[in-house]
Amino acid sequence: MDPIFNQAFWINEWEKDKSSDTYAVHKGFSTSEYWDKASATYDKTKKEVQDRRLEKTLDMLRQKGFLFEGMNVLEIGCGTGLLAMALAKNGARVTALDFSSGMLDQFQRRLSQELAERITILSEDWHRIDIQKKGWKKKFDLVIAFMSPGVASADSFFKMMECSKNGCAIRGWAARRQNPILTDLWEKIMGSTLDDKPQSVLFKINLLFSMGLFPDIVFDTVEWDQKIGLDLEFDNQMAFFSKVSDKPAPVLEKIIREYLESISSQGVITKKQKGLTATAVFSVHPLI
Repeated sequence: MDPIFNQAFWINEWEKDKSSDTYAVHKGFSTSEYWDKASATYDKTKKEVQDRRLEKTLDMLRQKGFLFEGMNVLEIGCGTGLLAMALAKNGARVTALDFSSGMLDQFQRRLSQELAERITILSEDWHRIDIQKKGWKKKFDLVIAFMSPGVASADSFFKMMECSKNGCAIRGWAARRQNPILTDLWEKIMGSTLDDKPQSVLFKINLLFSMGLFPDIVFDTVEWDQKIGLDLEFDNQMAFFSKVSDKPAPVLEKIIREYLESISSQGVITKKQKGLTATAVFSVHPLI
């Protein structure tokens, strides 16, 4: 059999990626501490919110029959709650979980009483959840993980699918992101040019094909500018590189602060976000 249609081949390729810069970058983004810091910068501009593609996402789910009144949804890595609230407005009952208290604080602040009756918010780490004890196996009509570090391994991805009795939806980076600050700091701290390739969404998609699950896939370019205070960006970068680098904290602090001061204007940094995302929506029942 051609290896590209073999499930074990893609699981093995995914595991081999652990030696790459991409995996190291994922580790930097995999802590609750990082997202607690980053939460203060989320959803600050209209363009950023538009690039979440909420209406387009809802249309994809409707077309697959995965959006209907009274449906039961699990969202892994719900962040500030934009998608969970949009689903609730369309009649879904949503269990929304995230391991970042900063993200969930933002979610709670913007949640209306009406929608709160349809949404259960859980402060939990997907990797530590026992879905058998939770009674979550095949419980949900739809399970979603968008841009979530919670499903960055094959085991956590299969665990996600086990919770669905109908469908799943995933989203992740599908091409190299343009992130000048991360690129510059990586070279200064790690001593090499950053080789950050597309993340695990492409492994997920190929794995689905090998399993006889054929997702509907769309690609979207996302691009916006953020204005961030120097101290806040310093905290973000320290949370990231403390996980990635073995340099002592005082060394990291000096490198990061000096660099950020060099690119700031009156204590503010303009941070450009640009990249290509892939969204895949699929039934958990094989077609062949």
